[in-house]
Amino acid sequence: MIKFDKVQQLIERENLDALLVMSSYNRRYLSNFTGSSGALIITKDSRFLMSDFRYKAQGAEQAEDFQFVLQDKGLLDSIISFMKSKNIKRIGFEGEHVNYNTYSKIKKDFETVPLTGEVEKIRLIKTDEEIGLIQKACEIADQSYEYILTYVKAGMTEMEVKNELEAHMTKLGASGPSFDTIVASGHRGALPHGVASDKVIESGDMVTLDFGAYYKGYASDITRTFGVGSVSEEMENIYNVVLEAQMKSLDDIKSGMTGQEADSIARDVISGHGFGENFGHSLGHGFGLEVHELPGLAQKSTMILEPGMCITIEPGIYVDDLGGVRIEDDTIVTETGLKKLTHSSKKLFIV
Repeated sequence: MIKFDKVQQLIERENLDALLVMSSYNRRYLSNFTGSSGALIITKDSRFLMSDFRYKAQGAEQAEDFQFVLQDKGLLDSIISFMKSKNIKRIGFEGEHVNYNTYSKIKKDFETVPLTGEVEKIRLIKTDEEIGLIQKACEIADQSYEYILTYVKAGMTEMEVKNELEAHMTKLGASGPSFDTIVASGHRGALPHGVASDKVIESGDMVTLDFGAYYKGYASDITRTFGVGSVSEEMENIYNVVLEAQMKSLDDIKSGMTGQEADSIARDVISGHGFGENFGHSLGHGFGLEVHELPGLAQKSTMILEPGMCITIEPGIYVDDLGGVRIEDDTIVTETGLKKLTHSSKKLFIV
C-alpha cells in the first residue's frame, strides 16, 4: 500500500529502528483501528498495534496489516518494555502529539527523533476509498442545508437551529457533527467563529451556518449564508462580493499553486471591492479524518497543491456591528483544477 511505502521511506530517511504513532487520527489512518486507546509501533519489517484487553478482538479485526500486542500494564510502560524486547534503539515520534511526560519517559531509554507533521503529510493525498467517504459526508451536509432552509424562521434562537441541523445530519447517517456548529445571525455574523448562542434570529438578519458531518470517520465542512425576511442593500452587496471571490477561486485554483497563491485569488477580489481589511482569515484548509488538516491556503503557506488533496474554499467579509458573510465549499484538487464535493445552492436565499 502506498501509505506504508511512505512510512518506510520516512523510517529509512531518518534511520529509525521504529516509528511510534500515538495520535488517534494517525493511528486510525495507518491501521483502520478505531479504539480509544492504543499505539502503533512500525519497524522496517514489522507492524504492531498495542492496546488493552477491551480491543483485542476489535484490533485484530480492524488492523489487518498489524500484529496485535496486548499491553500488560499502562500503555506507555508497555510500549517501552515491548520496544526494549525488540532491541529498538532509535525511535521517531509525533512531536506535536507526545506530551512532555511521555517524552521524558521515552528519552531515558531510546534515542528520540521528533517528526512533527510527517504522518500528516502522508495523509495529504486521499485514496479513492477516502474520497468516497468524504463525498458521503458532503452529501449529508448539502442535504441538511437544503432541509434547514425549510425550518428556520424569525423568532427561533441560533441554538434551536443548530440542534435541528445536527439532528438532521444524524438522521441522514452522520455519526455526529464534524465540529461545533456555527450559527451566527445579525450582528453576530461579524464573528467568523460565532458558535450558536441563545440570540433570537430576527427578520432582516443574515444568518451564517458553518457546519459539517462526520461519516465513518471522515469530515465535511460547509458554510452558507442566507437572509431572514429581507436583506439590506449593503449586506446583499457584501454577499455578492464574497460569492464572486469564492467562484473565482473555484475556477482559478490549480494543482502546482502554493497555498499563498490560492489565497491571493480571493483576497484580490475582496480587496478590489474595498473590503480587504474585513477578510481576516485564510481562504481555506485541508480536511479528511480531521476537519482541519494540511494544506493551508493562507498568505504564509508555501505548500504546493497536488492532485488528491481535499481543501475548503471559504472567503468571508465581516463588518463589526453589521454582520458578515462566508461561503464555503469542499473540493478536491485534480490535474485540471478543483472538483467540487458540495453542491447545495449558493443563491442568496431569503427564508
